[in-house]
Amino acid sequence: MFDFIPVEQYFPVYINLFLFLVLFTLLHTRVLKIDDHKNIAFTNIAGFILMTYIILYMGQRPLSGKFFGDMRTYTRYFNYYRLGGEVTSDTDVLFHLYMKSLSYVASSRTFFTVTAAIYVLPLYRISKELFKEYWYYAFLMFAVSFSFYTYGVNGIRNGAATSLFLLGVSFRKNTIAMILCFLLSVSFHKTMSLPIMAFTITRFYNDPKVFLKGWLACIPLSLAMGGFWVSIFSSLGFDDRLSDYLTAQAEEGTFASTGFRWDFLFHSSFAVFAGWYAIYKKDFKDPFYFRLLNTYLICNGFWILVIKANYSNRFAYLSWFMMGLVTIYPFLKQRFFKDHHFMIGKITLVYFMFTYAMYYVYSG
Repeated sequence: MFDFIPVEQYFPVYINLFLFLVLFTLLHTRVLKIDDHKNIAFTNIAGFILMTYIILYMGQRPLSGKFFGDMRTYTRYFNYYRLGGEVTSDTDVLFHLYMKSLSYVASSRTFFTVTAAIYVLPLYRISKELFKEYWYYAFLMFAVSFSFYTYGVNGIRNGAATSLFLLGVSFRKNTIAMILCFLLSVSFHKTMSLPIMAFTITRFYNDPKVFLKGWLACIPLSLAMGGFWVSIFSSLGFDDRLSDYLTAQAEEGTFASTGFRWDFLFHSSFAVFAGWYAIYKKDFKDPFYFRLLNTYLICNGFWILVIKANYSNRFAYLSWFMMGLVTIYPFLKQRFFKDHHFMIGKITLVYFMFTYAMYYVYSG
């Protein structure tokens, strides 16, 4: 469908279209009130167009291992299953069964498109469930998040698993549906055991001020004893894949920078600052938001402790996937400013600009 776009230009086209959309949204927040029927009509139409575009743009991308990471690997798996091959993997079995089942009735491009839908549609579901007619702003924050595109075209299994987790969270009033979604999530990618455990902890203890202090404490603990935490967590053995990411050697040319990543810590602090501001400065009280924020703080704090490990970016995404939601949530639930709608637009722009700036950093 998008074969007319050179594969090397696929992400530049994507990111610059989002720049236009974010700026256009900013303009709307400047001239219209958030509850104006014109604004609601625009955001609903723009939101559905955006959702459809993302699914098709990611799902119908041309085959490329160079620009889309593990796409070629999954294509080989898909073709193997289509020819009658058996599932031999003993980890993340459900994803392989899903791929094998789809190989009987669909092409590889359809498989990638369906997987993109699994990645994107739960984000609409949770945005709509939490914010009703203002769902567009939360959905846009998901879409402009750093690594959102990457896990839609490269780490697709991990990306789908995180969205299934959020789908479960959206069923906050239906425990059975939530548990089923969590089981699907961890069956797609076992690393999701960390967010699931963190979210479960918040059911029993949910004081955000304590977790905020704990997150801050992780920074000096990591600086002083980074290697200690890597060895401790890798020896616990609660998940083989998590342990593998901690102890694996980085392959040459991969995004697996070692050392303390101050740039990514700065990025992670966006959601932390939003939570701190809402709770400490505006006395924002929302128990469900506290659960989301605390889940983020636990997972991100875990990443900070092991930030010096190879492939620690894999751990970062176990919190980053919900950063947009955690950042924008208080501002869609409570009015903090006189020109509150415009502030939402500015928050979205600032949040997106990190993603845009990092694109130029990595592209040179």
